[in-house]
Amino acid sequence: MQDRAYPTLAEATRIWVRIGLLSFGGPAGQIALMHRILVEEQRWLGEKRFLHALNYCMLLPGPEAMQLAVYIGWLMHRTLGGIIAGILFVLPGVVAIMALSWIYALYGNVGPVEALFFGLKAAVLAIVVQAVIRIGSRALKNNAMVAIAAASFIAIFGFAVPFPIIILIAGLTGFLGARAGLPAFRSGGGHGKVGKVQVDDADTLLGEESPDHTLVNRGWAFRISAVFLVLWLAPVAVLFAGLGPANVFAQIAGFFSVMAVVTFGGAYAVLAYVAQEAVQNYGWLAPGEMLDGLGMAETTPGPLIMVTQFVGFMGAFRDAGGMSPLMAGTLGGLLTTWVTFLPCFLWIFLGAPFIERLRDNKVLSSALTAITAAVVGVILNLAVWFGMHVVFNELQTITTLGLDLEVPVWSSINLAAAALVLVALVAVFRFKLGPVMVLAGCAAGSLALHSVGMA
Repeated sequence: MQDRAYPTLAEATRIWVRIGLLSFGGPAGQIALMHRILVEEQRWLGEKRFLHALNYCMLLPGPEAMQLAVYIGWLMHRTLGGIIAGILFVLPGVVAIMALSWIYALYGNVGPVEALFFGLKAAVLAIVVQAVIRIGSRALKNNAMVAIAAASFIAIFGFAVPFPIIILIAGLTGFLGARAGLPAFRSGGGHGKVGKVQVDDADTLLGEESPDHTLVNRGWAFRISAVFLVLWLAPVAVLFAGLGPANVFAQIAGFFSVMAVVTFGGAYAVLAYVAQEAVQNYGWLAPGEMLDGLGMAETTPGPLIMVTQFVGFMGAFRDAGGMSPLMAGTLGGLLTTWVTFLPCFLWIFLGAPFIERLRDNKVLSSALTAITAAVVGVILNLAVWFGMHVVFNELQTITTLGLDLEVPVWSSINLAAAALVLVALVAVFRFKLGPVMVLAGCAAGSLALHSVGMA
């Protein structure tokens, strides 16, 4: 262990404030940021322990970067440390997305604002394509993983198989493959070295051994988890009992509570599920508006699935009943955030004490590997779905091989959108620009096209 003083909770809080304000770039960028600050700069923990925590968070439903912050906060300063880390990680995004949601609801149909989001859609499509390739290059290491990815894409695109079922089958496949000793399922947890500097656990403040408070008995884990379970589900039960299942607030609470349980595989996989349900089933917003929300989340700090707050805002805004639409939207957005992120604390405080005893468990790592492979297919479906709605003005349903498939009407291609998408793809893959630069460039390009009457 280094000859340094252990950080006080106040000192740690300042570090988490810094991380929360700088957490742009989606889960990959946020994980890299935490690695740089917590492992390389502060040396709170080492590479091996960081990856162990990350691999556990990847196995959980919900935003893995936020859960990783809670896990490390808990390792350093017990339950209060985990709560502070989690809240500060999401708080800047909550404020930013809420402000943008108000602007969007009030001025979204104004020409320049509409043009701004038109450009963001093109950039988001390029970023999602990049995510497919980045995750695929890491996860699809053999033919078995390629087959799982292909099967997941066909299942969700061709047969509309629900996302949770796809992930459940993939995880079970990885688990059984590892138990059977099949070589294809021995590849580990889907993460290589995260940062540029290798830091040994022995050279950090936490050291190689688990802190005493992490080795608590099961009773503590169940008691603290029960508290968060009540905080999560009690408001949901009150809304259903008081307003009825058809009320928009009850629907928001119910849907996003289910999402918090079943959405494995990272932010883009979560977005595929939300887009499928919120747009097609509930009708809370249109496909293009889902892309607008994703553009907001890409350009603000915090977890990428903070876009769910925008979804909840718009759903309640448009079904306010006798309430002010803006007030309803605000409550809907905050309710969405509550039921989306509060379960993350539950998963960590319930599971982390046991996971500390299960480092390097190969069966769990194999399940993660298979889930990550399936997520590649799910994100590819998201890219195709987004692409059709960005580049084409009309879609049609055709029946082929017994399947009802939604395909674009080629004569309805939007040339301005196609050009912006092409520019965004070149910026991402040829010039390696980051998400914020790509989004800003496409937004500026769209405003320029709007000024000459082309967007």
